[in-house]
Amino acid sequence: MGAEETPMVFLLLTIVGMVALSAYFSSSETAMMAVNRYRLRHLEQEGDPAAKRTNDLLSRPDRLLGVILIGNNLVNFSAATVATVIGLRLFGDIGVAAAPIVLTLLFLIFAEVAPKTIAAQFPERIAFPSSYVLGPLLKLLYPVVWFVNTISNLVVSPFARHADDGSDAGGDQLTQDEIRTLVNENEVLPERRQNMLLNVLDLEKVTVDDIMVPRAEIVGIDLDDPIEDILTLLASSEHTRLPVYRENINDIVGVLHLRRAVRLLKLDNVTIQDVEKQVREPYFVPEATPLNTQLLNFQKEKRRIALVVDEYGDIEGIVTLEDILEEIVGEFTTDLAGQIEEITPLDDGSFEIDAMAQLRDINKALGWTLPTDGPKTLNGFVLEHLGVIPDANAGLEVDGYRLEILGIERNRVLNVRAEAPREPPGEGHSNAS
Repeated sequence: MGAEETPMVFLLLTIVGMVALSAYFSSSETAMMAVNRYRLRHLEQEGDPAAKRTNDLLSRPDRLLGVILIGNNLVNFSAATVATVIGLRLFGDIGVAAAPIVLTLLFLIFAEVAPKTIAAQFPERIAFPSSYVLGPLLKLLYPVVWFVNTISNLVVSPFARHADDGSDAGGDQLTQDEIRTLVNENEVLPERRQNMLLNVLDLEKVTVDDIMVPRAEIVGIDLDDPIEDILTLLASSEHTRLPVYRENINDIVGVLHLRRAVRLLKLDNVTIQDVEKQVREPYFVPEATPLNTQLLNFQKEKRRIALVVDEYGDIEGIVTLEDILEEIVGEFTTDLAGQIEEITPLDDGSFEIDAMAQLRDINKALGWTLPTDGPKTLNGFVLEHLGVIPDANAGLEVDGYRLEILGIERNRVLNVRAEAPREPPGEGHSNAS
């Protein structure tokens, strides 16, 4: 039976079937490429057979795309032939000219845009069932797929080598910024857990000197003090571990855990030597150690407190395991010392701030952007921009932030009245008065 003898109904049904097949291949291609690879691996680990088949197909995307495109193009070109026959039989030469236009619109709407849009919205619902068809089809058409992929790989190989030599990250590896974006856009995790994950990612950007208790605020035991004062400090201390030194913190002896100090409080005649016997040797860390590294070091050394030293070996402060954990989960409400308010709102919208407050803490609490790449405390920040230790109250403006010194004691600022900029802060602007 020739083409001119084929029933018109059969030809029309053939076109409809080919539209459906083309829609299947188009939607499968989009769904396979859009499916979440990490969820796919999770489902595969959970024992989902459809996820395993889909993941196996995606392990060689060139073969997968090869079989899909071979099937799709075969259907499309066959449909063009059938459409030409229909146009010729219905409208003659005009029908032959109109057939490609009509067929293009038909396939564009029903075999491309619509199915691909649906597949992009529901990739798993289409990709998983498609794996039952595409897997056997790949085996059936493997010689053709191999031939096509071999030629295409030869064509793209120069560009592939260029991509490998460049900075583009291939595969499914995510950069830290990409992970941060995934966490930010996740709608399943509660906000608090999102913040914790983001804080973990930021640990390597923060060093121990950013969060340490500065030297001037260290509470410790001076062995040159009278034993009565030492025992009083032990009985009233809010801290679990106390540095022990002689006269100066740089002459450090070690760290005393209050659990071991309890036995001292039960003795009648306690001596300095008794205190020294309960002291554990100190643990020093460089000031530039990232928090993620120090967290692992605490675990490795079985320590919870470390003395932070600068490049000259002088003690700059102390950092504890709790300080690092607070960077992840936030302030612990049971920390009595941490409940001391360093920022006091004033009626005019400004704030009175303890000058020993950390700039990072001020920025977190007030949503400010005071520079933190220099001094760590507000006292150091003010003195650096003034360039001198003032003998009277002074004011300055840095990047739009207005700072007025309210009190000075010896060589340091006690407290500051601070006001946020009324306009977006400029770059590097500083003005002292």
